[in-house]
Amino acid sequence: MSHGAWLPTPEDLARFRDVQQLAYRCCETIAGELHPGISERETAALMKTWLQDHGVHEWFHQPFAWFGTRTAFKGFDGLRHLGGFNLAFYPGRTRLEEGMPFILDCAPTLGAYTADVGYSGALGSNLLVDRLMDDLLPHRELILDLIRQRQPMAEVSRAVDRLCQRQGTLPRHKAYPFEVLAHRVEKLGERKSGPSIARFGVRNLYTLTRNALLTGRREGWSPLWSSNARSEHAPTPGFWAVEPHLGLRGVGVKYEELLVITEDDAFWLDDDLPHVRRWRERGLLAVRKEAA
Repeated sequence: MSHGAWLPTPEDLARFRDVQQLAYRCCETIAGELHPGISERETAALMKTWLQDHGVHEWFHQPFAWFGTRTAFKGFDGLRHLGGFNLAFYPGRTRLEEGMPFILDCAPTLGAYTADVGYSGALGSNLLVDRLMDDLLPHRELILDLIRQRQPMAEVSRAVDRLCQRQGTLPRHKAYPFEVLAHRVEKLGERKSGPSIARFGVRNLYTLTRNALLTGRREGWSPLWSSNARSEHAPTPGFWAVEPHLGLRGVGVKYEELLVITEDDAFWLDDDLPHVRRWRERGLLAVRKEAA
């Protein structure tokens, strides 16, 4: 069946929202426990334990943590020519220092529902992190506006690239596998959960491959949203984990959250998220609305 007639049910919206809130609570909780000397691996393990303690036993991917210049994905190149993930993506031995930026990323699954979130911050004060976090707001607004205008998804991604250029930042999401700005998140079927492969959950990968890659190929759309030709199609209904990632002078920040695209509209699944609350507290949302 074509995705063109797809509309999310109220239950699906509520359940996806619940797991996204859980993922962000994990990030906020562990961010509050960070201290000088803690490593990326230790941080990712704390996130995994916290989620398991809150009922999570399956993943789209297990938690990641990046510190310092690794937040700008220096040396990351996604999938290599012969396949396989660049090991630089995985949590390593880098240890946190005062003033250092960090990014926490997790994608837990509860039942049929998955969220994929990204949380940025710094241990103590970092003015460049503050500036880049402010710079993310117009990206969130731009993405929603252009999708609502039914612009091709590749063009929306290229508009994000152009906005980065105007801001003087680098679009570091291009270091992700396939240079994705976003990827589809599928409601999972009844297939039993399985193990993880390279920190990625088998059931999620199976469902994404079956429902999105195969269906998308047949219908002419891609579940991997980027600036490339494969995304040169109209907005495809479904849930999309969107993650603009800005880099500047060895510092990177991002958010990641679910965008819901319907046949003739789009909306962010939830506005009660840490980065949105931050913009509101700083008066940025109010100022932009008044200016409009």
